[in-house]
Amino acid sequence: MKTDTKTTNKPGSLPYLLKWLLLCCTVGLLSGSASALFLALLQQATEFREAHSWMLLLLPLLGLLCGSLYHYAGASVSGGNNLLIEEFHTPRRPIPFRMAPLVLAGTLLTHLGGGSAGREGTAVQMGAALAERLKVPFRLNRKERRILLITGISGGFASVFGTPLAGAVFGLEVLHGGRTRYTALLPALLSALVADLSCRAWQIGHTHYPRPVLPEFSFSSLGFCIAAGMLFGLAALLFSQSIHACTRLFVRYITWPPLRPLLGGTVLAALFWYGGTRYAGLGISVIGEAFRSPAPAHDFLLKILFTAFTLGAGFKGGEVTPLFFTGAVLGSALSPWIPLPLSLLTALGFTAVFAGASNTPLACILMGIELFGAETAIYLVPACITAYFFSGHKGIYSSQAAERPGHLLFGTTKKRLMRYPRR
Repeated sequence: MKTDTKTTNKPGSLPYLLKWLLLCCTVGLLSGSASALFLALLQQATEFREAHSWMLLLLPLLGLLCGSLYHYAGASVSGGNNLLIEEFHTPRRPIPFRMAPLVLAGTLLTHLGGGSAGREGTAVQMGAALAERLKVPFRLNRKERRILLITGISGGFASVFGTPLAGAVFGLEVLHGGRTRYTALLPALLSALVADLSCRAWQIGHTHYPRPVLPEFSFSSLGFCIAAGMLFGLAALLFSQSIHACTRLFVRYITWPPLRPLLGGTVLAALFWYGGTRYAGLGISVIGEAFRSPAPAHDFLLKILFTAFTLGAGFKGGEVTPLFFTGAVLGSALSPWIPLPLSLLTALGFTAVFAGASNTPLACILMGIELFGAETAIYLVPACITAYFFSGHKGIYSSQAAERPGHLLFGTTKKRLMRYPRR
């Protein structure tokens, strides 16, 4: 008996609703389980590196292996998150399944050697690559495939951080650089919730951060949040431009891609070996310290430098956790000059720098609420929105197509869809 495709593809019909219910739950299960595997392996890699400091010396060889994997087996997926954004706006070909195992292996190699990178890029790419596998069996058309891509991104982000609400909105915002596609809101939310539950069902824990001390909200505290948001936005701008500049330099002067992480890893290994590992890996312990005592003023600059060099050289991972680090230590360092509680400034920086660099202010506000409590929302909103407007037009994802207003310092332009640089 043939299936009536017109009925199953008609929005509002029972078969259509059941199809998307099954589809979103499947995407959530796949992306949540993939994130659980990734987080478990990442934890083991991090603990092994911290127990064996000599692993830092192997970073150049690990970089060569990572670069060779992508050069010889993953050239078509080297764009990473930018490839997902481009494929959403101008579909050309299916997202290859090999994106998932390659980004998993590349990120683990990066963190095993101490590279300064994050983890959201891995989870997002795995979620999208796994979701793409459902396009054919569910007979999705071009418009439905876009929603499917959003659900994969949302599921990956939600499960890797344990923030389903932020994950759902992140999948909507990141593809439009600040705008949202509300028709995909329910599928994204369902996928994110199922992914988060799936990851937790595998007994995978997430990082818990201290709840900030909150003063009485007043005009002065509002002004201080806005002032801090301006600085967080400029830090986000510096972070984004640094990564793009390092990527251009490596691509321009080193033509053979596997050589880039080899040379970059050599420089990083020397710096870590002689200067310490404060800026290696995720830096979760340093973020925790920032909530308790003022961080050194140079911390955020050095984390930006190490991350830009790591990712620009071609190592894999993500930018979000380094953004958390950058914002948290900057907020902590500002506490002697901005009369807000140290823990609150740290939480504001944690979320606002990410908001400015990723062009996803709503997702970051929701993330702050999920991580630090609903009562922080009144402080998060002005800080994140201000950071978003002060961070310029170009964020960490160079292929974002958006028409986004910026501060008068940067003007107002309409961005075109950009091809991601070949690394």
